[in-house]
Amino acid sequence: MVEALVLGIDTGGTYTDGVLLEHDSRRVLATEKCLTTKRDFSIGIEQVIERIRIEDPASIRMVSISTTLATNAIAEGKGKRVALLLIGYDPELVSSFNLGARFATPRFQFFRGGHDLYGREKEPLDLPAILGWVNEVKGTVDALAISSYFSPLNPEHEQRASSAIARVCDLPVVLGHQLSTKLGSIERATTAALNASLLAVLQDFIVAVRQAMERRGIDAPLMVVRGDGTLMSDEFAARTPVETIHSGPAASAIGGRLLAGIDDALVVDIGGTTTDFALVRGGQVAISEGGATAGGFKTSVKAADLLSIALGGDSQLRLDHDGALHLGPERVVPLAYLAAEHESVARQLSALAKRSWSGSSPDWLEYWFLVRPPESGAADLSKRQAQVLEELLPGPLPLPELVQRAGVTHAVQLEAEAMLRAEWIGRAGLTPTDLLHVDGRFERWNREAAGHALAAFCKFHFVDQEQFTARVWRQLTETIVRAIVTFLTGLDFEHESTMPTTGSWFFENSLYSTHPELATSIRLRHPMIGIGAPADILLGDAAQALGTELVLPEHFQVANAVGAVGGSVVVEEQVLVYPELASGGLDVIAYNVQSSRRREQCEELDRALERARAEASELALAAAVRSGADSPQVTLREAEDGIDTYRVYARAMGSPRLTK
Repeated sequence: MVEALVLGIDTGGTYTDGVLLEHDSRRVLATEKCLTTKRDFSIGIEQVIERIRIEDPASIRMVSISTTLATNAIAEGKGKRVALLLIGYDPELVSSFNLGARFATPRFQFFRGGHDLYGREKEPLDLPAILGWVNEVKGTVDALAISSYFSPLNPEHEQRASSAIARVCDLPVVLGHQLSTKLGSIERATTAALNASLLAVLQDFIVAVRQAMERRGIDAPLMVVRGDGTLMSDEFAARTPVETIHSGPAASAIGGRLLAGIDDALVVDIGGTTTDFALVRGGQVAISEGGATAGGFKTSVKAADLLSIALGGDSQLRLDHDGALHLGPERVVPLAYLAAEHESVARQLSALAKRSWSGSSPDWLEYWFLVRPPESGAADLSKRQAQVLEELLPGPLPLPELVQRAGVTHAVQLEAEAMLRAEWIGRAGLTPTDLLHVDGRFERWNREAAGHALAAFCKFHFVDQEQFTARVWRQLTETIVRAIVTFLTGLDFEHESTMPTTGSWFFENSLYSTHPELATSIRLRHPMIGIGAPADILLGDAAQALGTELVLPEHFQVANAVGAVGGSVVVEEQVLVYPELASGGLDVIAYNVQSSRRREQCEELDRALERARAEASELALAAAVRSGADSPQVTLREAEDGIDTYRVYARAMGSPRLTK
């Protein structure tokens, strides 16, 4: 019998990684890395599938992907337009505390209705006002989200509003209580709005991935990694795309743990764009007790507890007017890569290194280049934008030359932000990756051009090349160590040059041992698992500074793709049991059993809890099967949630279902 194979794919900020594994043994058979195409992630995914060279597509029994698509869409404001209906919310309270800025959409409206803490109707639902507003906005938005006050206790008003809207509008509608049973009304509304904004985005992505699989003859279940590292079917992900927030970093943590075989560790994933930190305890990725945050919006989404910083091999290196070194946060294409792709850039960098300082500046090391021309009719280009695209058509240009050709005095006048975001044009500059080419630790592209770029940079800034390089590696290590301490302690050890605090002094002295009498140290109790392409080069000093072992498992470069197929399918459902009080009094006359699909009443608490257990188990089991689990098992737990109030949690877990 042919061994069942699974294909894991991770779309990161710089690279799309793929790995082919034997399902039972988890033995890695092939790996591949391609540059991520942010304008269309499916392009990079299809390139990975093609280069892995799968001999028999029928042997692929499952494909699983982790993606930064949702997180990026939120951070970059690329989600679809959403109108948010707030039922029973207090407009004055929202306005007084500026809570409207947290709703993830500027189009929100308040309506009468909602329930109280005991699930009783606070005031009648104002359906005429709701339908009137929907008719006003339905031509200006792509989806609707509804959040009613205390809807986890009684979702009746969300359901009635949705049914009424369906009769006058065919836009997709997202209900807050179906995404979160928590009572945080602001986070629930935000989660509903974000989910609505991502529906079309993730559905288009899944369709594109499915088409890429079909073109390669792969007919297998498609799974997507959740933000907590568990898996869900593509159908489930298309309905709840908000749950893919932090999907990529969660997959990285799981992949690092699987490859290293270590149950307690700090996983550090360093790539071209970001460095991500996650903690593994007892073989499980630590989960944030609060909801995931994306683009500054706090949600109710369960996700891995992690920290991501804008630091990677492709972070732009800059020295400001005061001589301070900045590593990022901007990500640019390394000059070594651009020179390898364009001979003209290699020649120009060689000439730049020989040029005298007079009349030159570090700006000559920033190149702009054409990634792809916009599709016909894709955008209403301004005259300046059209000129920039035309100038870049023959090949990359240094920024000062582009500014001069455009007849402007500053780069901001090029009106390039929208073109950069759409990936019509790109930027290249000096990066840590270039420095690695110079010292010979990484030689994938044009090492000589990287050397010329570094020489020119140091000449223009009047700094010694060897000292500057050492300074970059020292600051990179310090940034990583500082982030780890911040992540694990929740304390921010900011550098204070004038009046250092005890904490900042302790941190500095632990790194550099500057005090003549006092020795201090910070020691990480568990190993550090390094993953990502440059982990073996860039994480050693950080591990040493923290007195721990750096573990670099086999295939650490593509651990995130391994993590994409390494998770289980896990679904959790909650059922709430709370008292029904006599009208105008505090006497308990019954107990409500509220689930995501219905509400029941029982006279006795024991009977209510019994019904809650059965309902939670049934919901979790059904959801796990729909989400792609094979023979899921259900476990139950209960917790008090107030006076005579209980939550029953059902957790269904199983391995992802493979094709036969």
